[in-house]
Amino acid sequence: MLPGSLLVIERGWLSSNSILFQEGEEASLIDSGYVAHAAQTVALVRNALAGRRLGRLLNTHSHSDHIGGNAALVDAFGCQVIVPAGIDATIAEWDEQALLLSPLGQSAARFRHDATIAAGDEVELGGLCWRAVAVPGHDMDALAFHNLEQRLLISGDALWCNGFGVVFSELLRHPEGAGGLRAARETLDTLARLPIDVVIPGHGAPFVEVGEAFERAYQRLAAFEADVELLARHALKVMLAFALLERRQLARAELPTFLARLSFCQSVNARYLQHSNERLAHWLVRDLVRSGAVRESDGMLLAV
Repeated sequence: MLPGSLLVIERGWLSSNSILFQEGEEASLIDSGYVAHAAQTVALVRNALAGRRLGRLLNTHSHSDHIGGNAALVDAFGCQVIVPAGIDATIAEWDEQALLLSPLGQSAARFRHDATIAAGDEVELGGLCWRAVAVPGHDMDALAFHNLEQRLLISGDALWCNGFGVVFSELLRHPEGAGGLRAARETLDTLARLPIDVVIPGHGAPFVEVGEAFERAYQRLAAFEADVELLARHALKVMLAFALLERRQLARAELPTFLARLSFCQSVNARYLQHSNERLAHWLVRDLVRSGAVRESDGMLLAV
């Protein structure tokens, strides 16, 4: 299904996939997972390199689960780091607010980048020519990578088998200036026009059911467009599920205080739900337990 020069390193949902491209005695990598798994990422990449030198590390976007291992990989292999042009200043200044680290209670190790890549640029990876495609929505500066010859798409979080990443950009802006959902629809339209036989998503296994994936993504997007509060509720549940995946457990009694510390949670709750932190905690636990994403035992919330 994939060219022999390309290897997908798939981990749990907390860490993004990494894609390794073999290039003779060298190799390149796209995305580096979450910082909590940095040592594992280095070990996995070292094994996949099989003696090659890691020359380049590219990022699809700047969220913590895609850049978290950058610093560790640079320390281990001395590779060049290339980021989307739109996040150049954000990375250089290490703006934790813009990177959604402090607002979501997430972490990443600071790193320095060496170059940028922009939509429309072409880059050779694994002996194949890839064109960078702008895919705003989940992250307004995100890039995907498309190879026309093999009809391959590295989609990041713009398209998964069962949807796409949370459209944070819609919720972070004042309602009159919101544009994340519109951008997400334009992104799906752009990707749907490309010749694609295989998608390598940011999370989950590569898949060939491309038409079905687009259908599910458009359906989900339409539901959010019809009811932005639905998107707000979805984003808050994803935020808490991610936090539990990192921490493994959290005392149920501490949840209201935990939520109160997160500016994203407080902003979204004030705009769309107007719950107290105690009521918000109750609703989140109820829905996540009901969906099977979280388990409650002896006063502790546990990631499933």
